[in-house]
Amino acid sequence: MALRADWLPALAAFEAAARHQNFAHAAEELHLTASAVSHHVRKLESRLGVSLFQRHARGVALTPQGRQLADSAGTALADMDGVLRSLRVSRQETDRVRITTLHSLAYTWLLPRLSEFTNANPKILLSLDTEIALARFDEGGPDLGIRHGGGHWPGLTSHHLMDDALFPVASPTMPGIERITEPAQIADLPLIADHARQGWHDWFRAADVHGRKLEERYTFSDTTDAMMAAAHGIGVALAREQIAVPYLRSGQLVRLPGPSMPARWGYYAIYPAHRRLRPAAQSFLDWLLAVKKD
Repeated sequence: MALRADWLPALAAFEAAARHQNFAHAAEELHLTASAVSHHVRKLESRLGVSLFQRHARGVALTPQGRQLADSAGTALADMDGVLRSLRVSRQETDRVRITTLHSLAYTWLLPRLSEFTNANPKILLSLDTEIALARFDEGGPDLGIRHGGGHWPGLTSHHLMDDALFPVASPTMPGIERITEPAQIADLPLIADHARQGWHDWFRAADVHGRKLEERYTFSDTTDAMMAAAHGIGVALAREQIAVPYLRSGQLVRLPGPSMPARWGYYAIYPAHRRLRPAAQSFLDWLLAVKKD
């Protein structure tokens, strides 16, 4: 006997009643009345020609035939529920974009602009990873990365987003900062460094300051921490143009005398060369390339 679609409501009502051993509790779960559940069960019993429940004053109990059907119906409905959940998750994951980037860039450049993308793409879900370690673009890994470098990574497609430059910054409240009028004087101040491949020695060379002993008194692994240290008046930091913007606009930091030194490396959007981007990830990449010049 083929299972017809009109059997499904009755089977669902029976399965819930069998689990609860109570029509009223099954009705509450299914948002039905107890009489509606009872009607579905009686309809099923009539079609099958067997009794599924023994009815007594204190409730109901499954008959042997009812237990057999309850086991099968419970398994089938649980399997269907699992498939439906997985399909729902798959749909959500299709709309999710996983992005790996630097904490400093996320904090100062990406997040201030991100509402433009989310407002235009409310159905796209975003996951941002700002771990220091370079991400592996394997199965289940990020869709896109935003990295600082030379633009060439084996096995990765890269799109140039923006160049960078470096210049000295300090808190306007740092004692004696108002007396700094030339680059050479900066060498006498507490210098803050990060782990970037270009640093103070490169900048002083570009500023034509030679023969000075430089002491990088404070070193941070993350550029954001170096900027915050400078904003708190701990010392002078060598800022990245793209990272320093919000600190300069808010007045937490001010530029000091000296050149803006072009950085050797820029920022790039990257993803595996062998993998075609899913539509949601492509939308995010298109947005990145559109806003890179602002």
